[in-house]
Amino acid sequence: MTPGDNGASKPEEDDPFGYLYADGQARGAQPPSGGYGYPNAVNRVRPVGERRYGQPQQTAPQQQGGYGQTTAAHYQAPETMPGGAPAPRQSSHGGGGGGGRRGPNTKGLLIGAIAVVAAVVIGISIAMLNGDSDDKNGNQADASPTQSQEAPPSPKATSTGEAGELPKADAVDDAVQLAGGAAPASDVKGAKSAGGSYVGGLNQPGASVTWTVDVPKPGKYTLNVNYGVPGKDANTTLTINGTSQNRPLNMSNFAHAPEGDWERGWTHTWANLQLQKGSNTISISCGSGNQCDVNLDQFWLEKGWRG
Repeated sequence: MTPGDNGASKPEEDDPFGYLYADGQARGAQPPSGGYGYPNAVNRVRPVGERRYGQPQQTAPQQQGGYGQTTAAHYQAPETMPGGAPAPRQSSHGGGGGGGRRGPNTKGLLIGAIAVVAAVVIGISIAMLNGDSDDKNGNQADASPTQSQEAPPSPKATSTGEAGELPKADAVDDAVQLAGGAAPASDVKGAKSAGGSYVGGLNQPGASVTWTVDVPKPGKYTLNVNYGVPGKDANTTLTINGTSQNRPLNMSNFAHAPEGDWERGWTHTWANLQLQKGSNTISISCGSGNQCDVNLDQFWLEKGWRG
């Protein structure tokens, strides 16, 4: 069958492919502007990658349809049409069975935040401790006295022994304070103090030896003193708790040593005292009018007075 003019009265009855034949072209048949195929059909070619999902589709401008009919060309992707292909879904992490997408891992973020806060708190605590430690060490260094700041040690009181014995002390002892030129010595042999030491230098005015002693009860006591003279008599001033006694302390040459013989001049003397309970000071000094060329060895107390 060859194409021909069948005298169709309706445009839609025309052969839509008439423009392909020579006689159709002679009658002025034109391909439809909307694309190949049936009238009003739309077949728009899109470049690869141009389709964008999830965006509103643009409406194609109106085109002139075949045979003087104006049609509006519309295009929608199949997945946007009712019953069309479903849009691809992203698989959820963790292999869960839910169809939706999971949100951020808030539990992991919370644990991380807590760890950071804990680390900061620990760091601040260590810094404060170190700072406190540095401040204490500095204060101790500043409080330490220098050589020029040291004060002379205070004499320690000699107290009653465990067996009820009254105090006894060497002249060179922590409980004895020296002043005015009095000083420890050990040149003369025969002293009974530890190491053979004694106190010399009392042969000048103002020299003194002060013994601090504790007694359990107030009352009468006897002071005993070991001393040495160079074969001649001596005497000193006796002071009790800051009050000088009326009579000097007798320190005669009771050993009858030859004059100038210090080694054979060791002997002892005594004096009656009135003491108070607790701490007392007993001072032997070289005062005005005394003959105080003497070495002091030991001191001790006895209860009561001698007649």
